[in-house]
Amino acid sequence: MVGTFSGKKSLKALSNKVFRFIQQTLIRQEFPDLAAKYFDNKPYFWAGAYFVASCGDVTVEQLKKYVENQNSPKVERLLR
Repeated sequence: MVGTFSGKKSLKALSNKVFRFIQQTLIRQEFPDLAAKYFDNKPYFWAGAYFVASCGDVTVEQLKKYVENQNSPKVERLLR
């Protein structure tokens, strides 16, 4: 998922409250039996780890192109 963020709140707060909530909801809808077996009656759904990165002076399109091509044998210099 790629998006922009104003920086007024911590990236951790955004990660914990938005991304994990959406993913948790989708998993519970798609696999209700497994979710009930492993996650119901527990105070958590995810571990405490997360990864967030930031960058400046590049467009969202440049970032998307970089991510899509990062495993190709010959990656062009995208940030010219």
